Amino acid sequence: MEPALTVGLDGSPESLAAARWAADEAERRKLTLRLLHAWPLLVPEPAHAPSEVDQNYWAKRLVHNARTELQAHHPGLTVIGNLVADDAEDALLQAASESEMLVLGSRGLTPVESYFLGDISMIVVARAEQPVVLVRADKRAEGFSTPESGSAGGVVVGLKLRAPCDDLLEFAFTTAAARGVPLRAVHGLSTPLHAYTPWGVDHTVTQEIVQDARNHLGQALRPWREKFPGVDVADTTRLDSPARAVVGAAEGADLLVVGRHRHHPNLGPRLGPVAQAAVHHARCPVAVVPHD
Repeated sequence: MEPALTVGLDGSPESLAAARWAADEAERRKLTLRLLHAWPLLVPEPAHAPSEVDQNYWAKRLVHNARTELQAHHPGLTVIGNLVADDAEDALLQAASESEMLVLGSRGLTPVESYFLGDISMIVVARAEQPVVLVRADKRAEGFSTPESGSAGGVVVGLKLRAPCDDLLEFAFTTAAARGVPLRAVHGLSTPLHAYTPWGVDHTVTQEIVQDARNHLGQALRPWREKFPGVDVADTTRLDSPARAVVGAAEGADLLVVGRHRHHPNLGPRLGPVAQAAVHHARCPVAVVPHD
């Protein structure tokens, strides 16, 4: 199967913003763009049936309109439409397994009425074996724009450093290189109990902790800096909760990249606190990358 990037469509403004973001990304990565609309009530395609009796008419129109718009803005991009008579969760997980990445619309913590944008999208993010990008419906979601004055822009990646993070770094560096934007690696760590004294925080201890974390962060980034010499990389270590550090660093960014552990077969799928905070609170598109 030809390498593809899949976006889930349900007709909402968020899913259309996701489709525009996905088209831009697919073009830069030289991938086929697949527009997926899943609905269990789809019926077998009727032969020569007029539109007024075609039960699939609105589903086909949704995909057709999105494809027409995207093809007009990306004439060199291969765009295919795909209607699936299946539950959205199962269809999206299957599509993710067949794609380089899956892109979905997101509304953060606001009320949700869309078929794709409720609990289904969170389950898919937690279970997909490939990166899932969540995009909100705003002007920054329609691709990577030139950073405004005072905006940091670029790609931000949150790193834990307690386990291998090669999958996460490969996705972040590849995306930054494809876009020609800078990459910022952020590591947050909470103040440990032994740094507290009766009169406050022992800054000598915290400075040692931060410096040690900076050294580990630099070691994790070194081979990727060598592999992607054209990417401008900055690294930051913050003495703050990892979730606050990462979400705060993503303010004004074009994309935030966070990781999640691939779930153990005996455990239910879930997102860690950093990924949860990023998905719900970051204003930019968020890529959740599974890793071991």
